[in-house]
Amino acid sequence: MACDPYQRANRSMLKTLQARWHQQESKRHILRSQVGFTLATSQTPLPCAGCVHYHGKAYGTEQRIRLICAIHPYGWMQMSACPDWEGAALASDG
Repeated sequence: MACDPYQRANRSMLKTLQARWHQQESKRHILRSQVGFTLATSQTPLPCAGCVHYHGKAYGTEQRIRLICAIHPYGWMQMSACPDWEGAALASDG
């Protein structure tokens, strides 16, 4: 059965876009290393690192606001450890 020309065109376009994205990422990586930025910094606040409640996605159209977690929408603001922090449950072997 012959492939639909629209599907073929879509696949071709997706392949082109993916190749372009990889090329741009490669250029960014080279530029970061030349400037001295070897790794991108994490956006996760330190008290939230590893917590199962961490969300970290930005919402809004005019002004993007990041929702940190369901319990503390703007993140834990104290110097002490977050009392609601929970690590990921490890799968047990039986």
